[in-house]
Amino acid sequence: MKLLIRNLNRSTTAEDIRELFESYGTVQSCSLVMDKETGKSKGFGFVEMPKLGEAKAAMKNLNGKEIEGQNIRVKKSEPNA
Repeated sequence: MKLLIRNLNRSTTAEDIRELFESYGTVQSCSLVMDKETGKSKGFGFVEMPKLGEAKAAMKNLNGKEIEGQNIRVKKSEPNA
């Protein structure tokens, strides 16, 4: 399951996110969306977790959690229409 993580602190790294989600299970991939001009995080990213149950547990427990001063939002990533 691919998860969308929003409202991240701009200083949060992909490794920070990977560690956070790995406490709920296997993380297949983790990426932050970066601003092409500044090279800094845009404040959101994606995590892919191959096991549905682990992804749902991570989504349930991390949505609204405060990370580096920001209450992050975690939801299932919807494919582009």
